[in-house]
Amino acid sequence: MRSKKSLAVKSPLVDQQPFNFDGPGLIAGVDEAGRGPLAGPVVAAAVVLDDQRPVAGLNDSKKLTARKREQLFDEIRAKALCFCIAEASVQEIDTLNILQATLLAMQRAVQGLRLKPTKVLVDGNRLPVIDVRAEAIVQGDAKVPAISAASILAKVHRDRLCQAWHESYPDYGFDQHKGYGTAVHLQALQRLGPTPWHRMTFAPVRASLISHTPTHD
Repeated sequence: MRSKKSLAVKSPLVDQQPFNFDGPGLIAGVDEAGRGPLAGPVVAAAVVLDDQRPVAGLNDSKKLTARKREQLFDEIRAKALCFCIAEASVQEIDTLNILQATLLAMQRAVQGLRLKPTKVLVDGNRLPVIDVRAEAIVQGDAKVPAISAASILAKVHRDRLCQAWHESYPDYGFDQHKGYGTAVHLQALQRLGPTPWHRMTFAPVRASLISHTPTHD
């Protein structure tokens, strides 16, 4: 196996239009991508949409084709008042657990917004610790446009990371399964053992690590 990728936690990806007002009444949508996979960081995005520049076709990212997600990814970045994409690393997932790491990534995404929202709408039933009013909305990524936009940004960002891992570890198929525990992925783990991108506290990864640990008489 070969790896030249750094595992350091990256700074949140922020790309915003310059505004000179504090943005009273702004609503941010927040969602994550990558809670279930066996490898890679969990990614969260926060988005404040511009009512004057609507984005057509927003929906839960899982209900869109990859091509449509890529198209909307660029359009959201171009039209949103502000957005931030943040991560919690593999090391943080293994240290904190996946739920707490997810909430941490969400917190970082909200804190990375240059325009502070007055309310944050979060997909799911748990809220990150933030200093603004927040509401959790189950299936919010299919109901609230700002959450849909956040789900698309998080999903596309993470899918692009998976493509990069595939270039370093082509035998694992990251470009296809995106780190999820498919049969192909599990077979690669059994055959090759885990990479530095794998979450060592997840049972299939831990099992493959044990099976590839040298034993001594």
